[in-house]
Amino acid sequence: MVYDYYASGAEDQWTLHENRNAFSRILFRPRILVDVSNIDITTTIMGYKISMPIMVAPTAMQKMAHPEGEFATARAASAAGTIMTLSSWGTSSVEEVASTGPGTRFFQLYVFKDRNVVKQLVRRAEKAGFKAIALTVDTPRLGRREADIKNRFALPSNLTLKNFEGLDLGTIDKTNDSGLASYVAGQVDRSLNWEDVKWLQTITKLPILVKGVLTAEDAKLSVQAGAAGIIVSNHGARQLDYVPATIMALEEVVKAAEGKVPVFLDGGIRRGTDVFKALALGASGVFIGRPVIYGLAADGERGVRKVLQMLHDEFELTMALSGCRSIKEITRAHITTPWDGPRVSPRL
Repeated sequence: MVYDYYASGAEDQWTLHENRNAFSRILFRPRILVDVSNIDITTTIMGYKISMPIMVAPTAMQKMAHPEGEFATARAASAAGTIMTLSSWGTSSVEEVASTGPGTRFFQLYVFKDRNVVKQLVRRAEKAGFKAIALTVDTPRLGRREADIKNRFALPSNLTLKNFEGLDLGTIDKTNDSGLASYVAGQVDRSLNWEDVKWLQTITKLPILVKGVLTAEDAKLSVQAGAAGIIVSNHGARQLDYVPATIMALEEVVKAAEGKVPVFLDGGIRRGTDVFKALALGASGVFIGRPVIYGLAADGERGVRKVLQMLHDEFELTMALSGCRSIKEITRAHITTPWDGPRVSPRL
């Protein structure tokens, strides 16, 4: 049940596979005879310097994967010198994650029907030292995840959604359907709209990243609504099936944002080569979901550290072999995509 929950996508799972397959259609145009004896893969995200443009995406209920759950992920991200995003639906609270020690952390937010709950969550995240809110906007209802329906998914009885303890928000129990789908139907606000993005700015000073953008139109509206950043995401292919892979939607969103806010990619990243391709298409950084969960399940904190180290090393190697010494040297000219026209060689 737990593996299916983490691994599966919505309905036919076409987008789940496309999130990966789309990367394979983007090829490199490496430059040679560049002095790559020194490579700097550090970058600055929302004003915070991090070791690499690879961050941890919000994934729910991590103690289902390993007893230490979000604690282990927080420590591993901090050790790697990068940002962790904590899910609203964490099995550890914002305060507990903050207690693991120093580190730059973002808080992923679902907007509940009870706005007082939203205010409480945001204020607690602020007080616990979180640096940004990642507002998930693609989940007015939960996608049809047929593996969860088949398994009658429920949160194991020894675990709770720690951020909601004492808030009378119900529990994710076994039903004839997916327990999570039933929970979301009862709690998450389906009326969420652009005015709410503006409202959120009145209750917090934290920058707000809009997570779940796939089109140029919504990228422009995000900027107009005062978002500090955009996360191109299809929710790990768990919401609407047959939307494009995030890497396919990225360039459209980057162009629409016109450099006014940073654009990040979440979805399908499995190797350092994928990170490079995302940056070449205009992303300021990427968020990693399932690989972190699988590392956590395999070996706890050490597993997550290993995943982040592998991605770090692969990305650095890709930069070297492409002739790039710093993040700013990665350009659109370093890749070719299926939607590029025939390339006309300059006359020599």
